[in-house]
Amino acid sequence: MDLSVMFFGADDASAAGHAAKYDDILTIARAADRLGFTAVWTPERHFQQVGQVFPNPALLSAALATATERIHLRAGSLVLPLHHPLRVAEDWAVVDNLSRGRVGVSVATGWHSKDFVLAPDAYEDRRERAFRDVALLRRLWAGEAAEFTDGKGERVSVAPQPRPYSAALPLWTTTSGSPQTWEAAGRMRTNILGATIGQTREELAGKIGRYRDTYAAAPGQPGAPPTGTVTLMAHTYVAGSDEEARERAGGPLKAYLRSYVRQTAADKGAGGRAAALSEEQLDTLTGFAFQRYLTWGSLIGSPETCRKSLADLAELGCDEVACFVDFGLGRDEVLAGLERLADLRGSM
Repeated sequence: MDLSVMFFGADDASAAGHAAKYDDILTIARAADRLGFTAVWTPERHFQQVGQVFPNPALLSAALATATERIHLRAGSLVLPLHHPLRVAEDWAVVDNLSRGRVGVSVATGWHSKDFVLAPDAYEDRRERAFRDVALLRRLWAGEAAEFTDGKGERVSVAPQPRPYSAALPLWTTTSGSPQTWEAAGRMRTNILGATIGQTREELAGKIGRYRDTYAAAPGQPGAPPTGTVTLMAHTYVAGSDEEARERAGGPLKAYLRSYVRQTAADKGAGGRAAALSEEQLDTLTGFAFQRYLTWGSLIGSPETCRKSLADLAELGCDEVACFVDFGLGRDEVLAGLERLADLRGSM
């Protein structure tokens, strides 16, 4: 099983905190590169406390391309309806050249209504737009010209530049858990980026099985591999013991979960379902979620506990775990946890 590093948090509110956070990301990415992790995933987030330093995964990946040597650099995720497909192809072609072919992109439909101040007309049909543009993105990456409307309102044929280093762009589809999205990824023959959070092992097993069957039955797509990769995000901190892991990760992870619930509450598209929660209810909810993570779905614990979790995920059909590391732990703790995880992987 492949192990990667995923960034998804970062709650520093000050400008100085943001600058330091980019230093942390570069340092952790270099360590992951040295330790043999497969990829670094960076998200696209806008206007929220959670994910403040991640407005553009292509921009950050360009910096990581010059700071690393072998590790793959992936968007996890890119909200495709917020962008023109031509711009996506051109931006990631730059990163592909800088990294000598180490890029990958997971396409997301988007979910938070506030994100779409960048493209308000794309919100209502964001799912259809995203899945439609996957095929177009593949063609543009391959160098095919396509017709678009120019500044004069005329249709013109253009092809993106620069040309990418790689012949095909590795693509994932991001899912928050919807079975329909798992099936859509199979039909499009993209890899899939999901999470262990918010579902039981049995539910996840069913979705992976459905994805595998749909992928196998779908017609071939340009640049798509014969079988898809299932990548699952899991909160990760490998400590010397289970007790140490709970003690060090508990506070930061609960605080992260509270921030995430507040972000969800601010989404007008969610209908305000989480907005009415009191502080006491938030404490109860986050405490329950943390205990559930310790039981299943995380890599939080001793090396032996995490070894068992990885074996379970492999049995489930997971090909890669994207280890979510920046949920509030300090840089030194993250680095120490990655060292232990690398040692664990080497012994499996």
